[in-house]
Amino acid sequence: MVGQRQERAVQMSEQDPRRQRSRARLLDAATTLLAKGGTDAVTIDAVTKLAKVARATLYRHFDNGTELVAAAFGRLIPPAPTVLADGDLRDRLVELMVSQASLIESAPMNVTAMCWLGMGPALDDYSSADAVDADKPELRTLRQTIVAQYRAAFDQVFGTPEAAERLGEFDYDLALAQLIGPLVFTRLATLTPLGRAACEQIVDDFLAARDAQVEAGAGPPALREIPPAQAL
Repeated sequence: MVGQRQERAVQMSEQDPRRQRSRARLLDAATTLLAKGGTDAVTIDAVTKLAKVARATLYRHFDNGTELVAAAFGRLIPPAPTVLADGDLRDRLVELMVSQASLIESAPMNVTAMCWLGMGPALDDYSSADAVDADKPELRTLRQTIVAQYRAAFDQVFGTPEAAERLGEFDYDLALAQLIGPLVFTRLATLTPLGRAACEQIVDDFLAARDAQVEAGAGPPALREIPPAQAL
């Protein structure tokens, strides 16, 4: 009974318009600082000063600065690109790659977020990713957002009968790395955007390698079932 009363009290607190307004101001401030100055600019002092919110109020919404940065990243990551409705497997993959390249070039915040997560921000006290996900919901949400941003569109393409027939059994994560990896690496290493010709070459190389493996009957171990994007 006591636990139920406490849970109801938390729910009522979260629905409090004043609490919602203070959280919105904090996220507005953190997002502005992140977009202008990167993660180093998103400090507790800077956010509370810009939001005109007390530090104690910030800590009622976020356990620490890491969760605040993760929530701000989540606001800046664009939605997944749409998938070409018509065309064969190659055409749909090429158009998807062109869209991804354009997205990375015009809105590189998702690449920045991946690097930030990859470096393990403030995760020294955790022995596993599971512990991080359990104790830091904002980080978990950010990971899910990034994964969905990249996987959702590819799920639609790779989930077709044509893809199953041509590609056979393949390592889904490796396929994403082979396709998306060059786009992200080029953005990080050279800052030079990849155009349509480069995207076509990446897709053609991927399909040629898969065709050769299917013909040789030497594909990797069985493909894991592709999860629906909405389940991420």
